[in-house]
Amino acid sequence: MNICLMPGDGIGPEIVEQAVAVLNKVAAKFGHTVEYSEALIGGVAIDATGNPLPDETVAKCKAADAILLGAVGGPKWDTLPGNQRPEKGLLGIRKALGLFANLRPAKLFPELSKACFLRPDIVKDGIDVMVVRELTGGIYFGQPVGREMRDGKMTAFNTMVYDEEEVRRIARLAFDAAMKRDKRLCSVDKANVLEVSRLWREVVEEVAKEYPEVELSHMYVDNAAMQLVRNPNQFDVIVTGNLFGDILSDEAAVITGSIGMLPSASLGSEGPGLYEPIHGSAPDIAGQNKANPLATILSIAMMLRYAFNLSKEAQAIEDAVQRVLQEGYRTGDIMEEGKSLVGCNTMGNLVVERL
Repeated sequence: MNICLMPGDGIGPEIVEQAVAVLNKVAAKFGHTVEYSEALIGGVAIDATGNPLPDETVAKCKAADAILLGAVGGPKWDTLPGNQRPEKGLLGIRKALGLFANLRPAKLFPELSKACFLRPDIVKDGIDVMVVRELTGGIYFGQPVGREMRDGKMTAFNTMVYDEEEVRRIARLAFDAAMKRDKRLCSVDKANVLEVSRLWREVVEEVAKEYPEVELSHMYVDNAAMQLVRNPNQFDVIVTGNLFGDILSDEAAVITGSIGMLPSASLGSEGPGLYEPIHGSAPDIAGQNKANPLATILSIAMMLRYAFNLSKEAQAIEDAVQRVLQEGYRTGDIMEEGKSLVGCNTMGNLVVERL
């Protein structure tokens, strides 16, 4: 396995270090070889080169089998113009690698149920939902877009556009994700109102014929938002467009109550995927051994599952994380009464030991 590491800014280097230790342990246990390269992105890349995404970083990422990102951004660079800020590096690498799908699992370990915002009876067995969001199309990128005077009034407009191939590729990726899970896929749209959603639904139905083992359902986005709060475990995998996915993936994440526990993957049709925790760079605790490395460690599990089809190795990591939580160890962001507070390094070491 050839992995490109982009530790980035803030707590990024700390959490990536712990994730690498876990990956090395898993590789040794299951007889794999891992080679690493390291690249600059975000604020540290600006400091070193003046560019949040140097050409060398793009080249290293394209040469890798998979990429692990820590975090980008921080107040040090907040005064820079928008097109020169650290976040531009993240948007740029997604574009350079053709990453059109974001996979974001919202998984609540039963051991952390007290951190969840939902009623105890709803989450007593945990939550495990995957949202697959289309990243590069829809209303955020559709043309025409702009402002003009209409009947004497300033009018702004955006255009929601999807062609059938854009829908087909995200649908296939979502069906593949469902095949690795509980084989249930819910496609979320607004087909009762939007023509683009009617095409979306037609293409998803067409792709479903290639996956007879997967149970497909459809749901309007307003109902899906309600059902995620009412009964999240009715879902396995949700696939939806860019705008709806932006909202639903954040909703799915926040209901778990522990953003420091959530990994993600951004994937394309070919080439390496990008794996990262969904939390930010947390500059206020950077370098203090306080960060929670578990989302990054769980991102390694996603990498093994989706980049290398190594489901046993991925499950071993997830099981080790759960054992550490069962034993009562917590970083500050998930700390509760009666548990043992540990730092970033100790939490990483505990997962390695349980492996």
